[in-house]
Amino acid sequence: MFGQVNCIYLQGMEGTRVLVEADVSDGLPSYSFVGYLASEVKESQDRVRTAIRNLNLSLPPKKITINLSPADFRKEGTGFDLAIAMAILEAYGYLPPEPFEDSVFIGELGLDGKVKGIPGVLAITAWAKKRGFSRIFLPEENIREAESIGGIGLVGVPNLEILTSMMRGKIPMREKRRKNNRKAQPGLNQYEVDFSEVEGQPLLRRAAEVAVAGMHNLLMIGPAGSGKTMVARRMPTILPRMDLEECIEISKIYSVCHLLNEKQPLLLKRPFRAPHHTISAQALAGGGSRPRPGEISLATGGILFLDELPEMGRAAMEILRQPLEERCVTISRVQGSFCYPANFQLVAAMNPCKCGHYPDLAKCTCTQGEIKKYLGRISRPLLERMDICVEASAVTYKEMSGSGKNEDSAAIRARVEAARKIQKERFSGMSIRCNGEMNGKQIRKFCRLGREEARFMEAAFKELELSARMHDKILKVARTAADLEGKDQISHTHLCEAVSYVRFREKYWKN
Repeated sequence: MFGQVNCIYLQGMEGTRVLVEADVSDGLPSYSFVGYLASEVKESQDRVRTAIRNLNLSLPPKKITINLSPADFRKEGTGFDLAIAMAILEAYGYLPPEPFEDSVFIGELGLDGKVKGIPGVLAITAWAKKRGFSRIFLPEENIREAESIGGIGLVGVPNLEILTSMMRGKIPMREKRRKNNRKAQPGLNQYEVDFSEVEGQPLLRRAAEVAVAGMHNLLMIGPAGSGKTMVARRMPTILPRMDLEECIEISKIYSVCHLLNEKQPLLLKRPFRAPHHTISAQALAGGGSRPRPGEISLATGGILFLDELPEMGRAAMEILRQPLEERCVTISRVQGSFCYPANFQLVAAMNPCKCGHYPDLAKCTCTQGEIKKYLGRISRPLLERMDICVEASAVTYKEMSGSGKNEDSAAIRARVEAARKIQKERFSGMSIRCNGEMNGKQIRKFCRLGREEARFMEAAFKELELSARMHDKILKVARTAADLEGKDQISHTHLCEAVSYVRFREKYWKN
C-alpha cells in the first residue's frame, strides 16, 4: 500500500515543497530511505518507529520504503518526522488519505510520540499560504509564532496520538484561522531607552538623525566614555516605526535561527545587533554546513553596531563591503546557494588611537607610528563606505549636570518619518527607498546643484582629493539634510554639513 503527505523544507529564506511518500509491501521487514538525505533525516526511522509503537498500534512487520521527493537536493533537519509518520500510517491503511491533499505536516517526534518545535515555522507558514495550502499541522509550541500569518488554518499538535485521533474523526480538529486584517501587536515599537537620556554631544545627535533619515552608514570617533555606544543604542528609537508586515518579514529571519519562542513569537522592535569585536567573518555573514543567517542578516531593518572597529579581524571587516552595496548575503555551498537579506544600517565606533586620547597630545601616550598603525587597520574601501564620519568629544561636567530637558526620540523620529515620506514619494516605482541607496544615475537626477553650490563642490573635490564614491556620498548626505528641512533644492548649508562629515575623516586619515 502507498501513502503520501506534504512537507516544507527551508532553503535559505525560501521554502520548497517536499512530498513524503511511503510504500508498505511484503518482504523482509525493514526501513529503507530514498533521496539525498542528511544523517538526522535517516535517523528519523528510529524516532518514528518508536513513536508509532508507543501508540499501542500493532502494525504488521513489512518492508517500508520512504522517499522524499524531489530527490536531487539535500534535506536536513528533523522537521520531516511528523510527515514521515503520517505517510507510514496512511500506507498501512490506518488513516484516510483525503485530509492530506491540501495540508502540510511539520515537526520533530520524540520517542514517546510528543511533537517538538522546529526552527523556521514563521517562514514555512508564510510560504505554505503563498503556495495555496489550506492547513498546516505543526508543533503546539510553534503555534503562537505561526499565528502571525493570517489566511491559513493552523492545527497545533501536542503528540502523535492526538493527531491520529483527529484524522480518524475520534476527536474534533481544533483549527485556528486568523484573518489577514491583523490588529497591531501590544508592545510594537516600544523601547526602554530614549534620546532624551543623552546629555550634550549635539554633533553626535545631529549625525545620528541625518544617518537614520537617509539610511547612511555612520562612523563615530572619540575617546572612551564620550557616549558613542549610548547614541548607537538609541538610534533604533528614531528609525521609522514598523508596521506589522515589516515586523513579520524581519521576524522570519529570527525564526530561521530559532530565536523566537512562545513568549516572543514576533520581533516587535527594530533590531539592534552589537556583536563583540572578536566575531569571525562566518558568524558575521552567516554560514555553516547548513547555512544560517549571521549578524548582518539579523540586523535587517535595524542597526548593526560594530564597536571597537579597528580591533575587528580584517576578514570580518572586509566581508561587510559586498552586503553594504547589494543589501543581501549570498552563501554558496556544494548543495546550492542561499540568499539572506542584509538591508541593515551600519553604525561603527572607534577610539582615535590605542589609548583613546589622540589628537590631544597632552594626554595621548601613543607614538605617531602606533597611531598610524591603529588607524591603518581600517581599509580605504571600507572607510569610503561610511557616509558620515563624526567626532565625539569628551563630555564636560557642565553637560553631565545639565537640566536633562533634551529632545526625546519621538520628536526626532517625527522629522525622520517626514523625511522618509519625501524619499518614498521621490523614489516611487523604483527599487530603492532611501537617499543612501541611490546609484550614480539617480544622484544626477535628484541631487542637482545650483551654480554657487556646484562651484563649492568643485573646490571641495579638489581640496579634499575626493574619490568619485565620496563625491556621490556627499551629495546623498546633503540631499538628506535638505529633506529633513523639507527643501526641494540642496543649498550651500546642506553641502557644508555633508562636507564637514568628510573633513572629520580626513582629520585622522589624511596622512
